[in-house]
Amino acid sequence: MSIATKTGDSGETALMYGNRVPKTDRRVEAYGTVDELNGALGLVRATAVEKLVQEVVLSVQKELIILMGELAVADKDRERYLKDGYDVATAAMVDRLTDVVNDLEKNYHVDFKHWATPGHSLSSAALDLARTICRRAERRVVALGESRLYVNPECIRYLNRLSDILWLFARYIETKGKERA
Repeated sequence: MSIATKTGDSGETALMYGNRVPKTDRRVEAYGTVDELNGALGLVRATAVEKLVQEVVLSVQKELIILMGELAVADKDRERYLKDGYDVATAAMVDRLTDVVNDLEKNYHVDFKHWATPGHSLSSAALDLARTICRRAERRVVALGESRLYVNPECIRYLNRLSDILWLFARYIETKGKERA
């Protein structure tokens, strides 16, 4: 079977369970931006040498698949999605991210006083790019909810906490770089 199904040639795509929607649909914008974030995190993982960054980012990438799946389900299919046993974003997932934030702030010497100018290093720049995509994904998910479509509030909380981690990781890498210089 080919990846080129041609079913999207008319500007439509399928949500989970086959519902056809325009590619500009708010759900597609939301999960598509989370997918873009996941790709940017792949760049982070490929460029960062810090084991902590690599491990947290890989864990997050796996959890973003949960968010994408959940966001790709039409409201009318949500019960079916849950009944089929798919995972959803949880408070425990957000709590794990909060623990990372707390650990970074307490145990790592992250130096920040002002706005950051991305580009100190390839990996910190990749983290800042991922962070800005994360913020856009968060806005897309919030907009989806504002349109009166169902959004699990844990998805919003997850993306918000993740952007904090990405910002802190970028500053951590920059701080380590200053120490080496």
